[in-house]
Amino acid sequence: MAESGKQHLVTAVTEEKGTTCWGCGLGLLLPTLGPAFKCGWCGAITNHNLNKTQNQCLLWRRLRDRCFVSFLFSFMLFVICGGVCAAFPIIFLVSYTSGIVHSVITTILALTTISTFGLSAFQCAGAPPMILWGSYTVVGKGELENYTFCHYCSKPKSPRAHHCRSCGMCILDMDHHCPFIGNCVGAANHRHFIAFLISAIFSTIYVTVMSAYTSFLIWPPLRYKPPEHSTIFSTGLVMLASREGLVALLSSAMELPVRGLVLIYLFIASISVEISLSVLLWQQLCYIYEGRTYLSHLSSREGDHVKEKDCQNLLRFFGCRYSMLRFLPTLRNSRKRHKT
Repeated sequence: MAESGKQHLVTAVTEEKGTTCWGCGLGLLLPTLGPAFKCGWCGAITNHNLNKTQNQCLLWRRLRDRCFVSFLFSFMLFVICGGVCAAFPIIFLVSYTSGIVHSVITTILALTTISTFGLSAFQCAGAPPMILWGSYTVVGKGELENYTFCHYCSKPKSPRAHHCRSCGMCILDMDHHCPFIGNCVGAANHRHFIAFLISAIFSTIYVTVMSAYTSFLIWPPLRYKPPEHSTIFSTGLVMLASREGLVALLSSAMELPVRGLVLIYLFIASISVEISLSVLLWQQLCYIYEGRTYLSHLSSREGDHVKEKDCQNLLRFFGCRYSMLRFLPTLRNSRKRHKT
């Protein structure tokens, strides 16, 4: 049993084994078969079962991320430049004023999407702050509460941090590693990532509407021949009319110029992208509303709820801590009064 207050007090056992806490450097007496223990002075957790594994795919993962980032950035440039070159000459022919308005809207959406993409992709996702450790003279009581030792970074890891093998570092409040931005989504860039998703969804909706509108303006006239004896309604007649309409549509599409084919591609691609991004954004907002991340959702057990589900989590995430949160209790109390 230790006499000093800075030493860990353990229960007497039949066989004891001496070891050292990595956090404060104090000597401890532990059971022989105890693989993990928590220091009673600094609160650090030591787990001898966790060993560093060789990460031989680090270069491959980084190369994969660079390829995904290059592809996504090239796709955004193609959508912006292709949409401008294909749609804007037609819009300016319809109305010069509408062309100016759509030019301003396109510039705002393009700059917002590219800037938020750059912030989420090239900003550090959230490195944990540097702390003193290794000696009880510099570590106060409870300063390393529930900290573990990261064998990859060779430094303390807070309970809010997770080591990403693709980035090669510990990330604070890590949500997931996104290969399309080549970066983790963590405490420092999570808000930029959500802003990028919102901006990209609005941009793809705008591309969908404009490509459909300009395609309608330049689409060749349909050479549709209605079936004869169309006064009698039947399933076969409906199928015949549908087939004739589809043939007429494809025949007119063959007469479209290259500009029209580009608009059709932008219409299909933008719909696919906006559906995928909408699902991802909804998932992210649900996790933020629940007060947890994607990794904490995977590691949590059924019935474990660390935080309460509340709209305050959303307001706190978007930085409305002082402007909106003070009105929420008043609104909640007023609703309760109306119910009673």
